[in-house]
Amino acid sequence: MIKFGKYEKTHVCNLRKFKVYGGLSDENMIELLESGLKNDHDPETFFLKHEVDGNFFPCRYIKIVPIQSWGHSFNFSIWYVELQGIDEPSIVKPCMNWYNTYREREAIRLCLKHFRQHHYVEAYDALQKKTKIALEHPVLTELHQRLVSEGNFEACEELVQRACEEGWFNHYISQQDYHPKWTAIDPVTKETLYLYGGWDGNEDLADLWQYQIPSQQWTCLSKNTQQEGGPCARSCHKMCLDHERKQIFTLGRYLDGAIRTRENIKSDFWVYDIIRASWTLITEDTGAMGGPGLVFDHQMVMDVEKQNIYVFGGRILTCTTEGERVTESLFSGLYHFHVPTNTWCKLRDDCPELKSRIGHSMLFHSKQRCLYIFAGQRSKEYLNDFLIFHVDTNQIETVLDGSKKDGAHVPAAGFTQRATIDPDLNEIHVLSGLSKDKDKRDNVKNSLWIYDINKNKWSCIYKNEKSGEHYWNKMQHVEPVPRFAHQLVYDNVRKIHYLFGGNPGKDSLPKVRLDDFWSLKLCRPSQNHLLRRCLYLIRRHRFQEIAQTDTIAALRYLQSDLAAIVDHTDTEETSEFQMLASTLFQDINEEDMGQDEDLSEHFTSRSALFDTLASFFPEEMTQPRGNLIDLITIQ
Repeated sequence: MIKFGKYEKTHVCNLRKFKVYGGLSDENMIELLESGLKNDHDPETFFLKHEVDGNFFPCRYIKIVPIQSWGHSFNFSIWYVELQGIDEPSIVKPCMNWYNTYREREAIRLCLKHFRQHHYVEAYDALQKKTKIALEHPVLTELHQRLVSEGNFEACEELVQRACEEGWFNHYISQQDYHPKWTAIDPVTKETLYLYGGWDGNEDLADLWQYQIPSQQWTCLSKNTQQEGGPCARSCHKMCLDHERKQIFTLGRYLDGAIRTRENIKSDFWVYDIIRASWTLITEDTGAMGGPGLVFDHQMVMDVEKQNIYVFGGRILTCTTEGERVTESLFSGLYHFHVPTNTWCKLRDDCPELKSRIGHSMLFHSKQRCLYIFAGQRSKEYLNDFLIFHVDTNQIETVLDGSKKDGAHVPAAGFTQRATIDPDLNEIHVLSGLSKDKDKRDNVKNSLWIYDINKNKWSCIYKNEKSGEHYWNKMQHVEPVPRFAHQLVYDNVRKIHYLFGGNPGKDSLPKVRLDDFWSLKLCRPSQNHLLRRCLYLIRRHRFQEIAQTDTIAALRYLQSDLAAIVDHTDTEETSEFQMLASTLFQDINEEDMGQDEDLSEHFTSRSALFDTLASFFPEEMTQPRGNLIDLITIQ
């Protein structure tokens, strides 16, 4: 670990960005950390990278590289540094032994790579026979043999197809950026969406709707649920779904101050049985059962496996009397409801470690069994902290405390964003709404962020800051207009988001509400797409080799085999394909190119193609990324 102390108050020379390197010598170091300090007086501690291939590695030298200070064009100041590590010989010596063995193996692999790249066949064979160290996975060795040594392109295509079938491209695909695609609802999806109540700009609603995705039709299940034994009209409530037991739970609502009497200030709690199409009142007052009082703008999620519902935040409505000023300063804490036993339990009061709030996001990770809580509003404070609550241990973990102002790399503080979670991909998706300055409606912007839980990293994959009415009138059927107070749900099986309604934030029309309906697919290259790309690269190279000796055969290959694999919807690839024909008309003086030179050219170009294909495989299967000659320095 490394600990940074600071000046007694904020200072322009504090390190906003820095890197830490370490190694056994001051000339050969690896990156251990990339981070930054908050501009305050509190010491900060960071964990340094200390493992390679699951083994501890030793460090003798540490180098801190300042990158950016908090003050523009100011020098850097490091006030205090403390390092913590282990120097016990009984622990360090085995690490040294392993690390020396590891470095020896990697040095041999770099030599093997260098010998093979430069066609030093005898040296390559001798070193591999002597050390018995594998340069890469046997499949890649076979690919190199078929492609580079033999020029057997049919065998190369078969190997690439095998790699696709074995799922070896999956890791590469998972590292690619998403591309958002707004479209009409996918007609092959079989799930049903449910919509209940809300504010239409004039009044609270009590209608219940379902949307059948295959038929793309809305059905009104109830025009007024209260008249059919269900909950009354409401807005600012929350719902959660038990998909195994086909139940929908709803809790909370907002009431104007004038009608907050003792009779209607109770917090009713309802469940809707989807199979029986009937409502059941669980309790007319959750507060009397040890649960939250009547709240609005809270969050509610469900642990389907354990049948637990978690409710956090929201403002508590209190009873008002004539002449009394309405106050809404009370915030609700974190509660847990166990469905089978019909019992509530308070897990946390509103506290500094877990500040209660409204308009936040809370998501349940079913595999890690924790709640992710972030953003929201607390009085006049707009939060951008990021917390994890572990439901089995009741422990709070702080990912971001919200004091670090780094808006370019994390979603802006807000209280109208909508978020979903994909436990399989370990990703959180956040669609923005109204920015932190709620009085400026032109700050309603479209942006989509993804948080990679494994990497602890936010990425903005989509942003549209257009605010002109003329632009959105033209684009309203291409992508949704910016909005807040919308609803966003996620199909975790087919990886599709569904967006409905919201407030466009028009000051001139404050009661306008949207009724448009969108689906959002986050697209990455598929396995088939990557396979087609590999086949295209192989066939393009094969064409170029044929063109050097037989123009007619090359033309036929171009028109049949290569044309069949081109993505003609890709303008760049199509243009490249069309330009390939020009190589058929280049003059090649065969007398100036000897056989040895021809073979050398083929070897070099095939090696480059092999490196490209190998980049699609997991790193643990491939040859080392570095090059031997890069280690040579000028004295």
